[in-house]
Amino acid sequence: MSDDVQPTVAEVRAAAEAVKAALDRHLEAIENRTGEDDPAVYTAFDDLASAAEAYDELLYDAYDEVTPFEVPSGDTLPEYAGSDEPAAISVLIRRDYSIVEPQRLLLQARRVADADSGPDTGVNAAVGILFGEYEPDEIAQRHKEFGLEEGDSTLWVSAAEPTDPGDWLATPFDQADPQLIICRFDVSSVFDDELSALDPDN
Repeated sequence: MSDDVQPTVAEVRAAAEAVKAALDRHLEAIENRTGEDDPAVYTAFDDLASAAEAYDELLYDAYDEVTPFEVPSGDTLPEYAGSDEPAAISVLIRRDYSIVEPQRLLLQARRVADADSGPDTGVNAAVGILFGEYEPDEIAQRHKEFGLEEGDSTLWVSAAEPTDPGDWLATPFDQADPQLIICRFDVSSVFDDELSALDPDN
């Protein structure tokens, strides 16, 4: 906000009330979640992050003060330098998992391969079997069944140029230019740690 357009006291107070309301909605969504990946929780989280960011900005512009908390976001990306009307988009997804129950992973792989009576399958082979059988989204939804524990994940949607089949398969991730990211969505337990500072009773 420019120096010649300062927020009013009422605007700052309204932003503070918006943070309080968003915090209540976030807690309510958590208390009533329908599963680990309940979209209502993610929506409430995003709303809380936006409200907190807006309040922080108005507070600084009006009083040259900041809040004692920081909500993690994707604002560390460089400024977008792509087209406003890209001809194509590219979706890049990274999901990390810890293998917390190797025996469960191996058992599921043997079931898929119908190899219960065959030689033991190693972890690397089991991973290849399961990811060859199931879509990544299904593995994300059923990760506990496969002996996996979710870690951080991120999804980037970037502007791209149309390509012919097979053009980039040899080096599929070389074109991940941060300046072409249209939007990104991050999931991490660190977000819950940061937000707990907003509601110590949660």
